[in-house]
Amino acid sequence: MNAIVVGCGRVGSQLATMLSVEGHNVTVIDRDDSAFKRLGSTFNGVTVKGLGFDEEVLIEAGVRTADVFAAVTDLDNTNLMAAEVARKIFGVRHVLARLYNPQRERTYQQLDMDYVCGTTLVAESLLEKIEAGHGHHVQTLGDVEVIEFRTGAGVAGKRVRDIEIEHQFRLSVMSRGNVTFIPLPDTMLQPGDVVVAAVKEEGLARVEKYMES
Repeated sequence: MNAIVVGCGRVGSQLATMLSVEGHNVTVIDRDDSAFKRLGSTFNGVTVKGLGFDEEVLIEAGVRTADVFAAVTDLDNTNLMAAEVARKIFGVRHVLARLYNPQRERTYQQLDMDYVCGTTLVAESLLEKIEAGHGHHVQTLGDVEVIEFRTGAGVAGKRVRDIEIEHQFRLSVMSRGNVTFIPLPDTMLQPGDVVVAAVKEEGLARVEKYMES
């Protein structure tokens, strides 16, 4: 399968590497060539510098023979434009777009666009945790979720700094017994602690293992 991935951020680089590992022919497009450093060592595809909706760039990337086209930058407008060019001008059979703002879902639906909304996926995953009694959704701020959950066995022997993820997951408040406090980076965690934290969609999978099961 010939695949084109537009955007070499966290999502795009991981998607491209996974496709490459599975044996597909992958071309990654990004306007910043330094972004290609995110690609894993197992990636053996092609990289092209440029805008994902530029026709000349797309032709260079092999869009005329592409089976799959995924626009996964962090800009909704860029993703939509790139996906529309691939679908309507070049006739790529399977086109996908990443959607950040769920309020734009109606627009994507009206265009009959196949898309994935990370914010919605995070919210749905958190809802599952809430219903299972593992966590509680507090608030959504853009693509950041504020959550409250009870820690499980996975935090034993770990400090706050050990489980936080830069730009993805940050603890702000802890409650242990009858005491509530703001933790320090070196604060030791214990199973049963209740924490309030901010998490972005890309960090959620790594955080779930610290929740009470």
